[in-house]
Amino acid sequence: MAEATYTPKLRTFYDEVVRPKMIEQFGYKNPMEVPTIDKIVINMGVGEATADTKKVTTAAADLAQIAGQKPVITRARKAISNFKLRENQPVGAKVTLRKARMYEFMDRLVSIALPRVRDFRGLNPKSFDGRGNYAMGVKEHIVFPEINYDRVEQIWGMDIIVCTTAKTDEEARALLKAFNFPFRQ
Repeated sequence: MAEATYTPKLRTFYDEVVRPKMIEQFGYKNPMEVPTIDKIVINMGVGEATADTKKVTTAAADLAQIAGQKPVITRARKAISNFKLRENQPVGAKVTLRKARMYEFMDRLVSIALPRVRDFRGLNPKSFDGRGNYAMGVKEHIVFPEINYDRVEQIWGMDIIVCTTAKTDEEARALLKAFNFPFRQ
């Protein structure tokens, strides 16, 4: 008896709705030409880590709760005396999400976290890098439902980069719009 494997809601949405819509819009001949979301990278830089390295571990723990995956502690590549930064000193945390975890995170980001952002007017439609990847910043990590507001010592921001297989920004914008990313008009 074959076991049923779990497929995230947005993955089936991509297969059933987004892919046919993109084929119709851009006229792809091969279904494998249709852009997909490759990975999502979440980076949390902790500037106060120069004074207290324990803050990096708490930020990494919060990031692990948000992403559902253990983050990698990022370290300084070189020493900068003006910032009181030494080489190899922990300065942040990052996590790369792929496949099922990526789709689950994207679902929570679009449907729960972004609407909870204070004074949210939509995502900047110009934040594409020219190669089909989209970058955005979130000023408060407490907008995610996994974070208990009462236990948070400090509020950190984070960078979220959505990497796609799209060749152009126009294709990537259409792909993310199909996934209901709330872009500003």
